[in-house]
Amino acid sequence: MTGFPAGSRARVSLIIATTAVLALTASACGGGSGSSTSADGTVTVTVNDMPAKTDPVNRKIFLQDVAAFEKLHPKIKVVPHEGQMDPQTFATKLAGGQLENAFYVYYTDPAGLIAKHQAADISSYLSQFPAVNQVKPQLRKVFQDASGHTYGLPEGNYSMGLVYNRALFQRAGLDPDKPPATWDEVRADAKKIAALGKGVVGYGDYSKSNTGGWHFTAEMYSRGGAVAKQQSDGTWKADFDNATGKAVLQQLHDMRWTDGSMGQRQLLEWADLLQMMGAGKLGMYLATADNIPTIASQYKGDPKDYGLGPIPGGKGTLAGGGGFMFSPKDTPAQIKAAMAWVTFKYENPDRIETGVQRASQAKQPVGLPEPNIWTGAAARTKSAADQKYANQPVANYAPFQQALPGIPLILEPPKAQQLYAVLDTAMAKVLTQKDADIDALLSDASRQVDSLLAAP
Repeated sequence: MTGFPAGSRARVSLIIATTAVLALTASACGGGSGSSTSADGTVTVTVNDMPAKTDPVNRKIFLQDVAAFEKLHPKIKVVPHEGQMDPQTFATKLAGGQLENAFYVYYTDPAGLIAKHQAADISSYLSQFPAVNQVKPQLRKVFQDASGHTYGLPEGNYSMGLVYNRALFQRAGLDPDKPPATWDEVRADAKKIAALGKGVVGYGDYSKSNTGGWHFTAEMYSRGGAVAKQQSDGTWKADFDNATGKAVLQQLHDMRWTDGSMGQRQLLEWADLLQMMGAGKLGMYLATADNIPTIASQYKGDPKDYGLGPIPGGKGTLAGGGGFMFSPKDTPAQIKAAMAWVTFKYENPDRIETGVQRASQAKQPVGLPEPNIWTGAAARTKSAADQKYANQPVANYAPFQQALPGIPLILEPPKAQQLYAVLDTAMAKVLTQKDADIDALLSDASRQVDSLLAAP
């Protein structure tokens, strides 16, 4: 789960460009993923992540960047493809020489690709691209092995927080600048919001179409727990049939049945909570920052009404995103050319403001706290640019922004979607059955997850 509807990857691209031509040494031989070096030294590289024709604004921007890159790098030709890496077809494309030289992956993919030697080691080339050092270390680590070798470059990121309705907070006598920081505070605030009546729900949660298991995982992380734990032999086992797992389900049960703060309608999936928030009928729920402009654009909410706080508990937050890896069949010249493209498009702090300005002019959301891959001076540059060109209420996201550096970022578990489907059942039963046996639900789910994780 990415925080977005299944089958989509809604994100705001960082439209950035380089300011100097990189010196690239072309290899005399071609090959590698269907690309080559011509007689005059021109290196051709294939890349994916080009937006589809159904997204004309971002597709136009992407192709403009290809043209600008090729103008600065006359010895590199970029051949763009739509889409990202598909785990179902990856091995076939790699074996058949059809894999792009630079290919987009989600943060859950690199560890497996590195272990199977299905991505190029780019460690020796990093010194030629110093901007990568301003990317957050925890994001760069996603693309590293145990020895610290690097196999990819981050492009974007997200983490879970608490989206809340500032207008309802005010009506309930709560401070809209101080969202709840603990799960006890969530419960207390949800009761006050639900007491407003007229169909208002204090806190909403999912329990269908894998979204329930996704939120259960996020809530486990927030309390310092996990849903799966890697063993000393490298295998994984379920890790939620314990006091932390019981605390997650018990609180939801009590809010639903004792407090009445979660409403009567349950078995909710992704769009349901956004729709409720847009209609002014929901106080708060766990989500990523991009939900807010979606609530406004698709569900007619007023962006000024919504705030973003850190995930309650703050012991960990489910995080994700993506970046680029490089075909193990690439020649050195192809690796350097492909890295030049990726850093041109996604990792050059010198043109952050240009990218933010262009996104604002294209009426893309500007001012959300994420995606933001930067640290240090680059992070300050992006913050200033977001303030300057914001079309979102930046101040409403301050609680999230201020707390995030102190909250560990934790990736999704292995076989995440299959695990989420199992955990949906526990979430659904707790929210629809007053007499649900929480211990039995956790035990049954744990056995199923162990079987899934043990399967090849």
